[in-house]
Amino acid sequence: MELTLVGLQHSGKTTFVNVIASGHFSEDMIPTVGFNMRKIKKGNVNIKIWDIGGQPRFRSMWERYCRGVNAIVYMVDAADREKVEASRNELHNLLDKPQLQGIPVSKPTLQKLNLAAIQDREICCYSISCKERDNIDITLQWLIQQSKSGRS
Repeated sequence: MELTLVGLQHSGKTTFVNVIASGHFSEDMIPTVGFNMRKIKKGNVNIKIWDIGGQPRFRSMWERYCRGVNAIVYMVDAADREKVEASRNELHNLLDKPQLQGIPVSKPTLQKLNLAAIQDREICCYSISCKERDNIDITLQWLIQQSKSGRS
C-alpha cells in the first residue's frame, strides 16, 4: 500500500507518520524539507508513506508524489483557523489535477474545506489527535480498506 501525506506546513504530517511507525509523539518537530519516505508494517500490510513538505515552495511537488498512490492523506491543523482558507484552496487545486482523478482522500473534518464539491472519489474525514492517539487506528483501517478495494 502506498500513501502520500500532504497539507500546509505545521499540519502534523510527520508527527502522524511517527505515531503510526513507532507510537512516539513529539511536540518539537523540524519542518520537512522536500519529502521523507517511510516504510511501515502494520499487521500483514506493508505501507510506503510519502511525507511531503507543506511550505509554499514544495506544494508544486504534491501532484507528482500523489500520482498512482492508493490514497492521499490531506492533513489540516484544525486549531490554526487562520490557515483554513489557504488549506481549502490547496486541497481543491490538488484534487483538480487530472492525473489524480479518483484517488481516495482521507482528511480531517472541517466544513470550511467545501468537501461537498468533491464528487469524483471516496472521501473520508477523521478528527485525529496524534498526541492522544485518537482515531489513528480507524484512519489506518480506512486507508488499508481503500488499498484492498483497488480504487486508485
